[in-house]
Amino acid sequence: MSGSWWSSEPVTHGLVALFAMGSWISVNSLWVELPVVVNVLPEGWNLPAYISVLIAFGNIGPVAVTITHHCAPGRLNERIIIHCIQALAVVSSALLAVFWSHTLTIAGEERSLPFLLFTFLLSFVCCTSNVTFLPFMFSYPQQYIRTFFIGQGLSALVPCVVALGQGVGKLECKTVNGTVHPEYLKENFPAQNFFWSLFVMLSISALSFQALMRRQVKSQEDAPALESENAAPVKNGVESDLLQNGGTQVSEELVQIEEVPQTFWTKRNIYLLSLLAISNALTNGVLPSVQSFTCLPYGTMTFHLSVVLGNIANPLACFVLHWSQLPVYRGIAFASYLMALAAISPCPPLRENSAGGALVVISWIVFTGLLSYVKVAIGTLLHEAGHSALLWCGISIQAGSLIGALTMFPLINVYQVFEQGRDCVNNC
Repeated sequence: MSGSWWSSEPVTHGLVALFAMGSWISVNSLWVELPVVVNVLPEGWNLPAYISVLIAFGNIGPVAVTITHHCAPGRLNERIIIHCIQALAVVSSALLAVFWSHTLTIAGEERSLPFLLFTFLLSFVCCTSNVTFLPFMFSYPQQYIRTFFIGQGLSALVPCVVALGQGVGKLECKTVNGTVHPEYLKENFPAQNFFWSLFVMLSISALSFQALMRRQVKSQEDAPALESENAAPVKNGVESDLLQNGGTQVSEELVQIEEVPQTFWTKRNIYLLSLLAISNALTNGVLPSVQSFTCLPYGTMTFHLSVVLGNIANPLACFVLHWSQLPVYRGIAFASYLMALAAISPCPPLRENSAGGALVVISWIVFTGLLSYVKVAIGTLLHEAGHSALLWCGISIQAGSLIGALTMFPLINVYQVFEQGRDCVNNC
């Protein structure tokens, strides 16, 4: 009975979701904990710029995997790579929890070198997961792709929930000598505990992948019994394959490698990959960069609700039934509205009206949900095209995210296109 329970489909879905949760939970955790660590580390509010650059350098991983697939097709063992990057993530998160606040003096200035080093390692893991986790999912039926993206949605939701419990970013406006100034409230638990929770989540993800591997091994051990019962049909099938391939049995990997270059790069698949890159540029790069500009003029509660409820919409969108057309342009419409709010920040319309804050939160929920659905739908469609299709799916996700982030970085940090309001002050 216990064996049948362990091999059941719901357990597999749960393990896939927990495995996928470890994909981007590290970088998402670093971003939500930023308001706490900037008050301790010497880089201060320049720290987001450092993190963005380190995430960009983390793309060394996807580039190396892609080159290896191109130069030595079929030689790369994704399971070993996943084990390695998961082990690296677990060790790095544990060391981050211990040494995150330590600093070193470099060229006469204090630098948080341990924090920056472990940030790079965790970014390397997250970026590499896009081109290893998704291709690995080709070994599972198509319906598990949706579960995988639900797990990726949890990688954004879980850190937000923990940060809300920590009380990140809470403040009170107090008047001293006739002057109003913000007083930031102390968190419910320190950043070290938050990073230990990241260690626990990454460990759960790694153990889930290990469980999936053990289940696959068990399935392969049970396969000979079934093969002996169906020896004649298998034999006939092999003979048929030999006849169809000129008397030479072709391996499954070779068939896949030969077919993909001929059939994958169709107009349809190029269109899907382009939509995927655009969607991820908006959801992972462009809009998150300006979320504070769109929400904070309406209050910190609006900001927290948009972050948390938007991340809840991410996994929930994976359960939505298929529409006849991908809702990319509807998502872009909501993205345009949010970008317009950021452009006129800190004085957006309905700033002192509760309806304005509600509209912003709803816009973030719908925007995130629509484009999360697009990602799931395209991933499901590309699953039909084979292993290499899922590799290019991961590459498109990573490329779109990188382009979006690099586009917004100079606009915000160099040219300061968007104006930031001050807390407890009427900026208009």
